[in-house]
Amino acid sequence: MAGSLIVSLYIFVLAIFVGFEVITKVPPLLHTPLMSGSNAISGITIVGSLISAGTGHTGASAILGLVAVIFATINVVGGYLVTDRMLGMFKKEKK
Repeated sequence: MAGSLIVSLYIFVLAIFVGFEVITKVPPLLHTPLMSGSNAISGITIVGSLISAGTGHTGASAILGLVAVIFATINVVGGYLVTDRMLGMFKKEKK
């Protein structure tokens, strides 16, 4: 059990470093499409949290699942609002 935790933490830290290196190499022009794609992928967290809430074997797990659904929804909606705002900066003004 402890060995599995160590391996999981190692993979998590490695993913952090790889993600940081990849993101810092992306040109600023591509940040908006990259954010849009990551927002679409983060919609998977809503599916996972719905599954977690639906299979609540106890009251506490159902409540934690509900909290996960709420936070995942806030994350996705907020991400799309930020992306929309960033895309609005590139629109030409009408004369």
